Amino acid sequence: MSQPIINPYLAILLGVLAAAFSSIFTKAAAAPPLIIALYRLGFTVLLLMPVTLVTGRRELRELTRRDVLLACGAGIMLALHFATWITSLNYTSIASSIVLVDMQPLFVITGGYLFYKEKISRGGLLGAALALSGSVVVGISDFQVGGQALWGDLLAFLGAIFISGYMLVGRGVREHLSLLPYITMVFGSSFVALFLMAVVYKLPLAPYPPSTWLMFVLLAVVPTIMGHTVFNWALRYVKAAVVSVSILGESVGATILAYFIFHQVPVPLQVAGGLIIITGLVIFIKSTTQPENQSVDNNIANNS
Repeated sequence: MSQPIINPYLAILLGVLAAAFSSIFTKAAAAPPLIIALYRLGFTVLLLMPVTLVTGRRELRELTRRDVLLACGAGIMLALHFATWITSLNYTSIASSIVLVDMQPLFVITGGYLFYKEKISRGGLLGAALALSGSVVVGISDFQVGGQALWGDLLAFLGAIFISGYMLVGRGVREHLSLLPYITMVFGSSFVALFLMAVVYKLPLAPYPPSTWLMFVLLAVVPTIMGHTVFNWALRYVKAAVVSVSILGESVGATILAYFIFHQVPVPLQVAGGLIIITGLVIFIKSTTQPENQSVDNNIANNS
């Protein structure tokens, strides 16, 4: 494996910051949530496709059927994540939905061990558990169970499973496939899946005000290209669990941005939960950085 041009952990941190803008731009878009996800990925593909065709044309011609199927499968899982998580918001509270969808590190850590033999140190598991606990604290004051909320909670939980599958597939394929061909297929197949869902649910594809179209573009550029694309780049160099747990910091970033942009003051539980998440992430990343760097150094030594 070649040495990364920048520190993957720094890249993931910047990606989390970019991803935090997702809720800000989504809130400002006057369109159904599923349509927002559809155009977010549609504009992402439009922006990436020309660069991919220029830089990765040869690799695209040499793609194996297995790689295409895996990339498209990851894209469909990403689309199902958007569909189940967004739909869950119609049945349960935002906090309940976020807490459940944030359970995804549990599946990623388990899947990483089962499929890729990726082990996490005790310190890493402690940090991950602490970050997950912080997510629960953030949403516990508004957590709902039973009745209609139970269906929404189930959908959010399925959203966690689908996003975990998306990350685990990316971890495997990115070991030998370049970034742009992979993410273009992933986002492209996800766009097609979301388009079919929009047709089935008879959602209006247009018209929308110019400000909403601007939000669609910003969602493509900032949280998707600068966020998800960075996460997929990092999957070649770090464990899937590192990306998965780090994404928990998105809720902290979104809360800070909401305070400055929408003047939404977080309640004490949100502040406490955010501090717990940050503490857990610091412990987790510190515990995983040392082994990861040693692994890279060993690879360089073996190839020299």
